[in-house]
Amino acid sequence: MNELMAARSLSTLPVVTLGGDVVAQIKDTVFDAPGGRVSGFTLSGRGLFSGPLKQSLPWSSVHALGRDAVMIRGRAELADPAAVVAKREAAQGRVLGARVVTDAGAAVGTVLDVVVEGGASGRVVGFRIAADKVFEGGSKRHRRKVYVPRGETLAVSGQALVIPGDATHYVADDLAGFVAQVGAFHARGGPGGTTKEATP
Repeated sequence: MNELMAARSLSTLPVVTLGGDVVAQIKDTVFDAPGGRVSGFTLSGRGLFSGPLKQSLPWSSVHALGRDAVMIRGRAELADPAAVVAKREAAQGRVLGARVVTDAGAAVGTVLDVVVEGGASGRVVGFRIAADKVFEGGSKRHRRKVYVPRGETLAVSGQALVIPGDATHYVADDLAGFVAQVGAFHARGGPGGTTKEATP
C-alpha cells in the first residue's frame, strides 16, 4: 500500500514543477464521492495576499505527492477549474462534515478528514471522524477522534456517508496505526467480511 495522507494536510502545500518552479499552492481537495477518490485540487497563488487561481490541478496530472510539496511535470499540467470542480460527481455534496452511519443504520460520528492513498490512484481509504462513542478495540479504548476504513463502495446519501458495520472494528488513533487496520479490514474475507475486534 502507498503512503496514507490526510487530505487536510495537503492544504497550502506548494505545487512545484520538476524544474523547481513553484507555480501555486493547494487550496482545497475535491472528492469524487461515488468514485471513492480524489478528482483533483483547487489552487491559490503563493503568498499572504494571493487569492484563488483560475486554474485547477486534476489528480491525473500529479507526478508525485509528498508531505512537503505536490510535484507536477510542468505548468502545462494546470487545467481549467471545470476539469476538477464542475464534474457532477464532485458537486454532489461535501464529505467533510457529513454524518457517518453504518449500513445497518447506526450513527457513528462526523467526518473530520479524508485519508487518501498517496499513489497514482488518489483512492480514499478511510476517514478521520469525530466519533459518537469511544470505540473498543483489542486491549485499548480508542479516543473520540479516530480513523475508520471505508467499504468497497463509498455511499454518500444526502448529508450522510455510509460505511460497512464491521468497519467500526478496525479503527486507529493515528495514521501509522491505521495502515495496519486498513490491511486487516480488506483481508477480513468474504463478501461482507467477518466481524472481529481490531488489533491496534
